[in-house]
Amino acid sequence: MKIGYIDVGGGMRGAYGAGVLDRCLDEGVSFPYLIGVSAGAANISSFLAGQRGRNLRFYTEYAFRPQYMSLGNFLRTRSYLDLDYIYGTLSNASGEDPLDFPAIAASPCEFVIVATDARAGAPVYFHKSDLHQDDYGPVKASSCVPVLDRPYRLDGQPFFDGGVSDPIPLERAFQDGCERVVVVLTRPRDAYRDPARDRLMARRLRLSWPKAGEALARRAEVYNRQLDAAKEAERQGRARIIAPDDIGAMQTLTRDGAAVEALYHKGYADAGAVAAFVSKAQGCAQT
Repeated sequence: MKIGYIDVGGGMRGAYGAGVLDRCLDEGVSFPYLIGVSAGAANISSFLAGQRGRNLRFYTEYAFRPQYMSLGNFLRTRSYLDLDYIYGTLSNASGEDPLDFPAIAASPCEFVIVATDARAGAPVYFHKSDLHQDDYGPVKASSCVPVLDRPYRLDGQPFFDGGVSDPIPLERAFQDGCERVVVVLTRPRDAYRDPARDRLMARRLRLSWPKAGEALARRAEVYNRQLDAAKEAERQGRARIIAPDDIGAMQTLTRDGAAVEALYHKGYADAGAVAAFVSKAQGCAQT
């Protein structure tokens, strides 16, 4: 049975997903198919590399550096998050905390990364074959927060965060052949997005990138519809949602070390349900 894993990301809230994946590493739980959005793609990269604890360091140590994200970055480069620092300077083979890319390349797992085409406002799906040693462009593109960052360009093509166009890519996972899917959210399972929160950012984004602005204006509608679909799939036994019961005041770019670490440990604890779901799915496949 092809069991999929979705990590929706969510900036600093992605620490929850990092905890889930570290528990999976500790318990030897693997997935033939993984799809990540934004910080979720970064989480999965370290998981496939077998680098337990690496994601946590990014959330609790490096994210507090001005080179990582700061007003100074924005004033100098028009990008609040320096994606080349995060997924280049820190992550390259010569970096402070290198990603073990040979381990990722050797993994038999299918890895999909969701980004948003800035011109079309539509999702684009990169694959593990699009990653190369010291060239993690698709992860950078998937993590590019609109308005706060300039679009990230790959071969001249501009991209924004995958969460703008496909925030919970469950349908894509099923289309790619998954029969059961673990869906890791970074908001409580009953927390629906308020469309009013995206309207101001969407108006700003439309000035430069009209289609991406339209997608951002629709993000809440899409997220809420996809959340309902995930709940329905769970009722059918085709999915298992893992989500925090509470995130306090945590937002996408909240830098609160204690809150971030608590969210990581919450994810680690909640991940106890993952092994049981995977084991049951595998048992169903054998009968």
